[in-house]
Amino acid sequence: MGDPARRRVCRVVLALLASAVVLPLAAQEVEPSSKKGLQVQMVDDALRLGIRHAALNLQLGHILGRRSPDGDLENGDVDLGHGYTLRAAALRPLDAQIRPLARAGVSITLILLARATGDAAIDALQFDPRYDAAAPNRLGAFRVLDEVGADHYARLLSAIAARYGPDSDIGRVDGYVVGNEVNSHWWWYNLGRAPVDEVAAQYAAAVRVFHRAIRTADPDARVYISLEHHWQARFGAGDAEQSCAGRDLLDAFAARVRADGDFDWHVAFHPYPEDLFDCRFWEDSSAESRDDSPRITFRNLEVLTAYLGRDELRFGGEARRVILSEQGFHCPDGPDGPRVQAEAFARAWQKVAALDGIDAFHYHRHVDHGGEGGLRFGLWTRREGSLFEPGERRPIWELFRVCDTPGGAGALEAAIRGR
Repeated sequence: MGDPARRRVCRVVLALLASAVVLPLAAQEVEPSSKKGLQVQMVDDALRLGIRHAALNLQLGHILGRRSPDGDLENGDVDLGHGYTLRAAALRPLDAQIRPLARAGVSITLILLARATGDAAIDALQFDPRYDAAAPNRLGAFRVLDEVGADHYARLLSAIAARYGPDSDIGRVDGYVVGNEVNSHWWWYNLGRAPVDEVAAQYAAAVRVFHRAIRTADPDARVYISLEHHWQARFGAGDAEQSCAGRDLLDAFAARVRADGDFDWHVAFHPYPEDLFDCRFWEDSSAESRDDSPRITFRNLEVLTAYLGRDELRFGGEARRVILSEQGFHCPDGPDGPRVQAEAFARAWQKVAALDGIDAFHYHRHVDHGGEGGLRFGLWTRREGSLFEPGERRPIWELFRVCDTPGGAGALEAAIRGR
C-alpha cells in the first residue's frame, strides 16, 4: 500500500475512534432543477426521460477480491486489509452507468447492500454474525460491531467514496443509502430475530461507520437510512422480532445516535401504496393524516416530513432531508390498467413536487422484472420470456418524461381526468 493510501486508511480508522463532528446541514444543501429520479436500468433511455436523480444498487460483497500477502494489486484495485481487495474490474459496469449520468448533471445515489455471495469467508466478513441463512432475499446487516468488521467497512466505504468523490474522473456520487427497508429487517437487512431496540442499536453503529468513512473522502456526501411504508404498524408477514414499525425504529435509531454523538443522517423512504398490487393510493385506508398512522404512502406523505420537523429529530436546527429512493405503481390487469398506472404517477408527482423537505422521487422500476412476484411497476413492459429485457413503453413513460417540463402540468391533469 502506497503512502497516500496508507494515510487515508489511518484517517478512517482514527475517525472511527473519534467523537462525531457536527457539520451544518446548510453547507450540503442543493437546489435540484427537478425531483424526477429513477432506479436506472438503461442509461440512454433514462437520459431521454430527462431524469435529474438516479439510484443504483451496489452489492458490497460482490466487489471484494482475495489477495495473498505477497501478491501484487491488479490495476486500480485497493488493498482493504484482512486479505481482501476492492476489485476495480467489478466496479467497471457501475462506472459505465455513473460516467454518462454524472456528465449529464444527474445527481447519483448508491444503495449499499450486503447480499450473500456464496463464498463463506466473504459472507462472514460482510454479514453481522447474527445473519440467518434462511433470510428470504439473502440480504443481511453489515458487520460493524467488532474491530475487524468495522475496519473492513471503514476502508471499503472510504475507497468507494474516493472513487466517486468530488475529484473523480468517473463521476461524483452525491448520496449513499445504508441497507434497505430496515424496519422489515428479516427480509431486507437480516440480523436474525431481533427486537426493535436491538435492530436500532446495530443499524446506528452501521450508519455511523459508513458516514464517517464516506465523509473522509467526500465531506459533502449525504448518508441516508432506509425505511419502507409501514409507520405505526409493522409488516405483518412475520412477528415482532422480524419486523417493526418504521416510526418506532426511527425514534430508537435517533435516540441511539444522539446518545453517542449526533451527526447529519437523512431518510430514504419508500411510500408504496398499502397494497402493492393496487396503485390507487388515494384510496389507502391505512394512510391517515396523523403521526401514528399505520402506514405512510403517497396519500399522507406530509406526515413524514412533519414528523421529521420535531425538535428531537432535527440536526443543527434543521429537519432531516428525504429522498424517495424506491416506489412504483403496479399496472393492473385489463385494458384500463396502463391508464390507471399513469394516473397514479400523476397524482404522486403532484404531491411530491409541492412538498418541501423531499429532494428526489426515484421511480421503481425502469422495466418490469420477472422476479417481483407478478408486480408490473415498469415504465416499460418486459419482453416475453425474459427476466427484465425491455419490451414496450407504457403510457406512464411519456408522462414521466414530460412531468417536469413546461407542458407537464397539463399532461398530469389530463392523466388524472382519464383523458
